[in-house]
Amino acid sequence: MDDDINLLGGWPSPFVNRVQIALNLKSISYEFLEENFDAKSELLLKSNPVYKKIPVFIHGDKPICESLIIVQCIDELWSSGPSILPLDPHDRAVARFWAAYIDDKWSPLLRDLRTAQGEEEKLATVDKMVEGLVLLEEVYIKCSKNKGFFGGDSIGYLDIALGCFLGWLRVAEKLVHVKLLDETKTPGLVGWAERFCSDDAVKNVIPETQKLLEFAKMIVFRAKAQSPN
Repeated sequence: MDDDINLLGGWPSPFVNRVQIALNLKSISYEFLEENFDAKSELLLKSNPVYKKIPVFIHGDKPICESLIIVQCIDELWSSGPSILPLDPHDRAVARFWAAYIDDKWSPLLRDLRTAQGEEEKLATVDKMVEGLVLLEEVYIKCSKNKGFFGGDSIGYLDIALGCFLGWLRVAEKLVHVKLLDETKTPGLVGWAERFCSDDAVKNVIPETQKLLEFAKMIVFRAKAQSPN
């Protein structure tokens, strides 16, 4: 089943990193096809004609889009490997709910922080980010059941959903000179983040902070150059 597996993506994308981590957890070999952010490939446009964005997971000649959907599909296709989604139906539903919260409510704040104008707007965004992390700290305590990960003893669905953003979280901390994950407010997540990033399935996937920071500065520079103001 491991034949003809391709992943269309880009190294800075946390959503692409999600899929890479899931594939690593299942010990699946695949070919990574790096997309050019300035010129989308024909394969990408053909494989994801609706949203025209990465990641796209291609198994054989069948493309699958959207990172969380891809992770779920990988878990179902390679069921003999370690389970990513919780086996209990209630726990599975809870994990999906909070993964949706991360994508819909929390992670967009990382982008908002990069584009914030002035200190007041930046600080307001930081407050919202910390508020969300405090909430996720409570979720971690409940879901982990006194174990190392949201998924229990090992990395699971919710770990991947949040953990893929840890590189960009570190970039955000450097941009605003504020510790967003700290021992005072989110001690559980601080330990979790260290365990997550040191796992074999993760440590070569999450980009280095300095490399991401340079990429973020380039994005901001380009946005300002294209702005009519």
